[in-house]
Amino acid sequence: MPIRILDNHLIDQIAAGEVIERPASIVKELVENSLDAGAQSVEVDIEAGGVRLTRVRDDGSGIPEAELALALSRHATSKISCADDLAAITTLGFRGEALPSIASVSRFEIVSRHVDAERGASVSVDAGALGAPRPAAHPTGTTIEVRDLFYNLPARRKFLRTEVTEQGHIVRLVERLALSRSDVAFRLRSGSRTLLDAPALKSKDGSGNASADRLARIVGREFVEQALEFEHAAGPVRVSGWIGTPAAGRATSDLQFWFVNGRAVRDRLLMNAVRLGYRDVMYSGRQPSYVLYLDIDPALVDVNAHPQKLEVRFRDSRQIHDFVFRAVERRLAETRPAAGGLPPAWSGIGAHATPLSMPRSTSLDLRIADAAAPSGVWALSEALMAAPATEPGEPGPEADGGSQPLGQALAQIHGIYILAQNDSGLVLVDMHAAHERVLYEKMKAQQGTAATQLLLAPITVALKVDELDALMAQGADWRAAGFELERLAPETLVVRAVPALLPREDIAALVRDVVSGVAEDGASHHLDGATDRLLGTIACRSAIHAHRRLTLAEMNALLRQMEQTPRADQCNHGRPTWTQVTLAELDRMFLRGR
Repeated sequence: MPIRILDNHLIDQIAAGEVIERPASIVKELVENSLDAGAQSVEVDIEAGGVRLTRVRDDGSGIPEAELALALSRHATSKISCADDLAAITTLGFRGEALPSIASVSRFEIVSRHVDAERGASVSVDAGALGAPRPAAHPTGTTIEVRDLFYNLPARRKFLRTEVTEQGHIVRLVERLALSRSDVAFRLRSGSRTLLDAPALKSKDGSGNASADRLARIVGREFVEQALEFEHAAGPVRVSGWIGTPAAGRATSDLQFWFVNGRAVRDRLLMNAVRLGYRDVMYSGRQPSYVLYLDIDPALVDVNAHPQKLEVRFRDSRQIHDFVFRAVERRLAETRPAAGGLPPAWSGIGAHATPLSMPRSTSLDLRIADAAAPSGVWALSEALMAAPATEPGEPGPEADGGSQPLGQALAQIHGIYILAQNDSGLVLVDMHAAHERVLYEKMKAQQGTAATQLLLAPITVALKVDELDALMAQGADWRAAGFELERLAPETLVVRAVPALLPREDIAALVRDVVSGVAEDGASHHLDGATDRLLGTIACRSAIHAHRRLTLAEMNALLRQMEQTPRADQCNHGRPTWTQVTLAELDRMFLRGR
């Protein structure tokens, strides 16, 4: 076959293969054009999942009649004019490919009235044949109808899914667009059914970023009420939005939204930065939920990196990654017990919320702690008792609920939970999970400068050869944690010093436990750094375990440390550490006031 120049219609169809994958692709391109035109209201109507009809109507600035036919030409755009413009793109569209590509694979009509025009005009395209502009009655703005998608490309049409599936893709897309601009009204209809109705709202900062009401309408009020709102800026970069609490982690990544300068993206660098920010507070395998907005100087980001503009490239990707990671990490560090804060071990919001960690046992082993009873709990005596603690005794209403959100300890339940009373009602604390977090944060803070306790007599630990090989390979991490270790034989380790925070009652068992724990966790551990993984395992293996009897003073010391420890709402593995049963809920349980 000889070399030849393809005709324009075939070129448009080839381009459509890159831009138009399914009806949702059409909605994306047309709605983005509406937003670029300054629309304050966008209406989308579909039939048969968008295959039979996709109509987008807006109240933007419109297109002059003389430019309607030009708008349907390849690479015709009003958004860029030279190569330099590509270095700082501020619009959602810019390539000038969408309209001719869509028109080449459908029966297409555009009707528009420019803001300065007295009347509108329309142009139709059928099978690549462009009709002449003709007068049309239309308010200021543009309406585009796309009918019979891929009618002239039956092979492409076979790849479309069911109407319900294609409709679902459109709903998800319009939801993302609505999250990107809460100052614009969006409505999506399928026939006579309204699938999404989002009136225009203003966010607190006056930007187009989603307001709390828009967020609740699209992703659910439960997310909004459990999410943490935050904002962080540095120079020309600003990140803001909502991140779900660790307890709101999900099995899938379906509630993860990123917007860069108002553009919805699925960028791996940004998603990884958020995941890393959750590394100390999220279950392995669980996914964080978030709606985040990155505002950045357009000259520092390249949006021309993907045919559908779903991925971006940053001029300094490492700096952006670290900026987002640190911002998320700092915000999550504030998840500690606080007055009026929602406890993490919670299954719902509102009047019918129920605590997840309420004991379900038919027999209740509730031990009223004896302040004088010996506990033998090493870490509480040394690490926690240094913190201010209330003297043992029955707490009363005079407790300062503002400065002591977890209140005063009353008893232990089943040797696992601490029962306390605060101004709001009853508090239940998982003592192992809470102590694990306290120890881990202390070890991280002292990393490299940890107080070391020399042992009077070095302790010999017998390990398998491969276990000892792995331990010695991590020697620097163990030293940073405060250990002094030496290998005397292929299967023999000598421990000469340990962190001052650790117990001295059975060092050999603890070392063996930590070695096996690190091996079990491996790469699947929630912590990414080798040193953090080691510290997390040490904290988990060293924290007080079930059935250790505590005095009231030790319980209160743990509660006070939780209130001062970052991320204390979760243990190192992401499990909640405490929950609350309010007086109102107790009243409902016992039908008081009825």
